[in-house]
Amino acid sequence: MFWNWQPILPQRLRSSINATTYSTVDRIESLEESMKALDDTRLRRLGRSLSYRARAGEPTDELLIETFAATREAGRRTLGMRHYDVQLLAGIALVHGSIVEMQTGEGKTLVATLPLMLYALSGRGAHLATVNDYLAKRDAEWMQPIFKALGLTVGIVESEMDFDARRNAYAKDVTYGTAKEFGFDFLKDRLMQRELKEGRINLGATLIGEARSGDSKLLQRPYWFVLVDEADNVLIDEARTPLIISSPDGEMGEREQRKAALFHFTCKLADTMIQDVHYEYDPQKRSAELLGVGRSTVRASMRPRLVDSVSMLELYDSVELALRGKIAFVRDRHYVVRDKKDEPGQEIVIIDEFTGRIAEGRSWRDGLHQAVEAKEGLEVKTGRGGHAARITIQDLFARWPNLAGMTGTIATSAGEIGRTYDVGIAIVPTNRPAIRQRLEPRVCKSYDEKLHEIVRDIKDVHVTGRPILIGTRSIDKSEELSKILTSEGLTHTVLNARNVASEAEIIAAAGGRNQITVSTNMAGRGTDIKLGDGIENLGGLHVICTELHDSARIDRQLVGRCGRQGDPGTWRQFLAVDDDILVEGYGPKRAKRISRRLQRQLKGNPERLLAFFRRAQQRVEARHRRQRRALEYMERQKAESHIQMSQDPYLDAAS
Repeated sequence: MFWNWQPILPQRLRSSINATTYSTVDRIESLEESMKALDDTRLRRLGRSLSYRARAGEPTDELLIETFAATREAGRRTLGMRHYDVQLLAGIALVHGSIVEMQTGEGKTLVATLPLMLYALSGRGAHLATVNDYLAKRDAEWMQPIFKALGLTVGIVESEMDFDARRNAYAKDVTYGTAKEFGFDFLKDRLMQRELKEGRINLGATLIGEARSGDSKLLQRPYWFVLVDEADNVLIDEARTPLIISSPDGEMGEREQRKAALFHFTCKLADTMIQDVHYEYDPQKRSAELLGVGRSTVRASMRPRLVDSVSMLELYDSVELALRGKIAFVRDRHYVVRDKKDEPGQEIVIIDEFTGRIAEGRSWRDGLHQAVEAKEGLEVKTGRGGHAARITIQDLFARWPNLAGMTGTIATSAGEIGRTYDVGIAIVPTNRPAIRQRLEPRVCKSYDEKLHEIVRDIKDVHVTGRPILIGTRSIDKSEELSKILTSEGLTHTVLNARNVASEAEIIAAAGGRNQITVSTNMAGRGTDIKLGDGIENLGGLHVICTELHDSARIDRQLVGRCGRQGDPGTWRQFLAVDDDILVEGYGPKRAKRISRRLQRQLKGNPERLLAFFRRAQQRVEARHRRQRRALEYMERQKAESHIQMSQDPYLDAAS
C-alpha cells in the first residue's frame, strides 16, 4: 500500500496513553454533572480558586482533573463545544510533555485549551505557537470565551504590532502567536538587555520600535509552557534555517553603491550564459558553478567603472549567485514582487514553501536576496547583510521548561522530533472512524496531459454537485490551472498568497454545493472546510493532489481536508513523469532515465509507478533531515565556543 498512515514507533518514543490515562478521563467524566450545576459566577470563582492553588505551588497533576472538567464545561457552555473523551486523552498527553498526533479534523484547536488552561493557572504565562498569523488570530478569538469563563485573559502576537501591543499580549495569561514572532521577540529582548547592561539604548531600541529611551521594560517574561500547534511544520520543516535579526540598513555610501552595481552587472552577465556550456547547475543543491568557458566570459566582459576594482574571485562568486537566483528561484513560486507598504517602489517577498503564505520580514542570506532583486530590476539593498542576533528553532524551544505539541502528521518524523526535542510521541485514536476513500492514482506522460486529466476529473465530480478542492504547489501553478478552468467554463475560486484578505470567505464557501476551489498549501494546515447542507449524502468533499510536495506530511495535510470527523470524502493523486519531485530526488541524469522507464510502463499498475515518485520524495526528505542535523551541530559547536569566551551565543555568534 502506497500510503501507510499507521506509524510504527520505537518503544522509547511511545507516550503512555494507557489504563491510567483512561481512568483519569473517567474521573474527569465523573465531575461533569457537578460542573453543570455551577452557574457562570461560581464557575468563574472555581477558575480563580484553581489559579490560587497553582500559584501556591500545588503540582499540575493534582489540578488536572478539576481543571479539565471545568474547561470542558466552559467549552460546552460558551461555544457549544464539549471536549470528546479522545480530546481529553490528548490533553493529558500534552500536559505530560508529549507531541500528540491527532488525525486532521479531530479538533486540535479545542484540545489546546486544556493544557493551556492548566499551565496558565500559575500566572507564569502559557504560549501557543502556530504556523501563521491567520491561525493564531482565528484560534485565539475562537477559544477566548472558554478562558474568559474561568477568569483567564488571552493575548495575540501578530507580525504588524507595535511594542506596547506586543508587551501587553505577552502579559496575558495565554498568548497565541507564531513561532517566528516568539523567536524574534526573544532576540529583541536579548539585544535590549545587553544595551541596558552596557548603559546604552541604540540598536535594540531601534529593532523593537521603542522610542522612549531608558525604558527598561522588555517584551517577554521568563518562559514557562509552550504548546506547538502543527508541531511537525514548526519543529521540523521550519528548523532548516535559523531566525536572524539583521542590523538596520545603513546609508547608501560608495561601498554600498559598488555592491549594488556588482549585483546588477553580474545579473545581466548571467543572462548571456548557457547551461552546460558556461556553467553547471545542480538542482538538488540549488547551486551553479562556472566552467572554463564561463570564467573566460567573465574575464572578457566590459565592466562598468564601479565594478572595475572588484576582484576576479568575487566576480565569479557574484555571477554564480546571479545564476542561482535566475534558475532556482521562480517568481510567483518562491517569491512575489509587491509594492512597498511605507515608501514608493517594489520589493521581493518570500513565499513559505510549506504553507504557501507570504513570509513577512524574511530574506535570503549571503547575497541571494540582492541577486533576486537585481534579477527583477529592483533597487538592491546592500545594507542587508549584518546580523544583530540569531537563534535556531531547536534552541528556541529548548528554552521553555515545559514543551508539548500536536499535529495530524507526525508519524514520518517521530524519530527525529523525539530525539531533537527529547519528547514522547502519543498517537490518539479518532473520535469517529475515518471513511475517507483513496481513489486510484493517475500517472501521466507529461505535465500538459496531467492538467488535461485533472480538468476531466473535476468535470466528472462537478456534475454530481460535490465540492472540489485542488491543491497546487505554488502561486503560478494555481493561476495556470485557474485559466484552464475558466476557458472550460468552470466557475471557481482561487486561494493563494495574493488574496489572503479573502481567505476566511473562500474557506467558508469551499464545502458548498458545486464549489470548486484551487489553492496552494494555504488550504492545508489548520483549515477546516465544513460541508454544506446535503453534501454528505453526495459523497462529501473531493480533494485533488496535483503533485507530490517535498514532504509527505504536506500531502497528508491536503488530503486531510476531506473525510473529517466521520464525514465521507475522496481524494486522488495526479502525477506526471516530468514532475519536479523526480529531479529533486534523483538528480537530473537519473531522473531522465526513470522518466523514460515510466513512459514505457504508463499502462501498467499505477501503484508501482507511484513508488518511484514516493522514493524520490523520501530522498528529498532525507536530504532536508541531514541539513537540519548539520545546522543543529554547527550551531551547538558555535554556541559552546562563545560561552567558553564569556560571550552571548545569540548575539556574538550572529556577527
